[in-house]
Amino acid sequence: MADHVDRVLEQWATHRPDLDASPMAVIGRLSRLARLVDAELGRTFAEHGLDRASFDVLATLRRSGPPFRLTPTELTRSSMVTSGAITQRLDRLESRGLVGRTPSASDGRGVLVALTDDGRALIDRVLPHHIDTENRILAALTRPRRDQLADTLRDLLESLGDTRGDA
Repeated sequence: MADHVDRVLEQWATHRPDLDASPMAVIGRLSRLARLVDAELGRTFAEHGLDRASFDVLATLRRSGPPFRLTPTELTRSSMVTSGAITQRLDRLESRGLVGRTPSASDGRGVLVALTDDGRALIDRVLPHHIDTENRILAALTRPRRDQLADTLRDLLESLGDTRGDA
């Protein structure tokens, strides 16, 4: 069976046989896969009134453990939300009563972002659906192949400088 990327590679082989287009086999598939995965996850988030960034903020606070509270800097560092988007995202989540911001006791200029009871209840409801969606997306792969793919992707991410980055 062939996919869209196979067709692209065939075309380059025909029209530019002097170039080794083999990196496109990986990068093209990663790009297409990212779009498809984002769309699938987006549908799951939308069913719960969330988008990817809102889910990520709530999930990051939830997995931080009690008291489910972080500074905006810690939240940005621990999540997949960019620092430019965090303030806007927090404003929206706070207006929905899912997070709250309070002044930091240790830093008069700083704030702490905390998951509210409603926010915790929502993320606890959404997370199993999110994991079910991810399992459905990966259903074509056996567990050993999933593990191998995860290891390979980790190697690639690390080679590009994406490391754990503990604060």
